[in-house]
Amino acid sequence: MPIRVMLVDDQVLLRTGFRMVLAAQPDMEVVAEAGDGAEALEVLRSTEVDVVLMDVRMPRLDGVEATRRICAQPDPPKVLILTTFDLDEYAFSGLKAGASGFMLKDVPPGELLGAIRSVHSGDAVVAPSTTRRLLDRFSPMLPSTGREPERKELGRLTDREREVMMLVAQGLSNGEIAARLVLSEATVKTHVGRILTKLGLRDRVQVVVLAYESGLVRAGGGGGAA
Repeated sequence: MPIRVMLVDDQVLLRTGFRMVLAAQPDMEVVAEAGDGAEALEVLRSTEVDVVLMDVRMPRLDGVEATRRICAQPDPPKVLILTTFDLDEYAFSGLKAGASGFMLKDVPPGELLGAIRSVHSGDAVVAPSTTRRLLDRFSPMLPSTGREPERKELGRLTDREREVMMLVAQGLSNGEIAARLVLSEATVKTHVGRILTKLGLRDRVQVVVLAYESGLVRAGGGGGAA
């Protein structure tokens, strides 16, 4: 079954361009479109969607609030934020609202298609280098007050899993983590999967946000207090 994609953007021309790119893919199908977040929520009531490509700045209901409402629903579609500006604070807010990643609107078609496939398969699509810059800039927006918020859930992790979580939060890819810890990529992937399961998180983006919220990692990439 092809990946069912919904396009949410107030610019018809952009939606048309994205639709043309996606229509050429045998494993993708644009099943719905919306001009703002409110319309998107209405359409989703009657349309099954796997991945939502979500603009941020739209009339009536913006992409951040729409993402929050979509992700609060049972078994929601994945949301991929599309933004005009790199490191846009709205994109960061979208990640906190539950989006599985964000990309720039001028991304090459091949990268956009790869991102849709990755999100659909359960991966996050915030590039490691972007994760570092994103969190360094916006982590002060997180409601962290140091050691106190470190959640009880983190106690479920083994020492190795905490180590892996810190490196994920610092923006390292599985390959980079494997090299740092002298492990195979498959082993790192297994650790990441266990972290997600134990903490009840959906993807790597939520791992990053929780690590900063909890004080496990601080802005600048360093570890927090143990």
